[in-house]
Amino acid sequence: MEALSPNRKHTLLVVLLATLITLAVGQGTRLGFYRTSCPRVESIVQSAVQSAIRSNPAMAPGLLRMFFHDCFVNGCDASILLDGSSSEKTAAPNSLLRGFEVIDAAKTQLETACHGVVSCADILALAARDSVVQTGGTGWPVPLGRRDGLVSRAADTANLPAFNDPVGVQVRKFTDKGLNTQDLVALSGAHTIGTAACALFSYRLYNYNNTNGPDPTIDPAFLPMLRNLCPNGGDGSRRVDLDPASVGRFDNSYYANLRNRRGVLESDAALWNDPTTQRFVNRFLGVRGLLGLTFNVEFGRSMIKMGNIQVKTGTQGEIRRVCTATN
Repeated sequence: MEALSPNRKHTLLVVLLATLITLAVGQGTRLGFYRTSCPRVESIVQSAVQSAIRSNPAMAPGLLRMFFHDCFVNGCDASILLDGSSSEKTAAPNSLLRGFEVIDAAKTQLETACHGVVSCADILALAARDSVVQTGGTGWPVPLGRRDGLVSRAADTANLPAFNDPVGVQVRKFTDKGLNTQDLVALSGAHTIGTAACALFSYRLYNYNNTNGPDPTIDPAFLPMLRNLCPNGGDGSRRVDLDPASVGRFDNSYYANLRNRRGVLESDAALWNDPTTQRFVNRFLGVRGLLGLTFNVEFGRSMIKMGNIQVKTGTQGEIRRVCTATN
């Protein structure tokens, strides 16, 4: 059978991704929402994201993670962006989020181009997609029309997926948001870019479950590398690449890391150690005998689903003048 050329493969991915718009039907968002009211919205956000990532590549995983954290707390309503003494951004799981200035820059430009039209929630959704594209991933059509939330409470972040969640807890948290196990494994693939602080996983290296030894599921050849980066009692804020096999490149090597027992976070490693999720990891790896899954396509599909969690549309919420405060 004739192999597909790179151009034909790209075209096929685009066609497949274009079919994902059906997922947004009935959710209140749609493609072309700003076609007449702010036709340059996507190019303006894309330009802001490109500029930021060129200056600091860490902005790409930061923006992607920010969108995830926004959607999982009372829906995709930009509540993560609101300032306040007890707002979401002050909560521990959000303390290391980065990229807020990128959203602000895009919002400033959009207010000049089309005042009072584009929500901060939609800017964040577009910025997450553009971050993936800027790191080599495939884009997806982003349905728009979200409105901005009026409430942001640190206490509401308690149920965000955590770095040490076992698979059962991860599945429950995703199910609570209308996402299934395949979505969980697909969206976890976002860890193909970005870093984690030593403090979030060093317990796996030295005293796992109070055993005075390492997590036995870590590849013994990988353990010394992690220990060298995160010495016992060392700087817990030091950052370590989540996907050392392809730093800064959005691809499916994350799943090969899991198979090779080189997942850095315990929540990631758990996806291989549990047969329910391991099946999907193998499908993303194209293991013979299983129906394969194309990572770029399925990641886009799951991002569209996640991007429609509890969205505010119509007369709900508002269109903020600035993303850090309600009107």
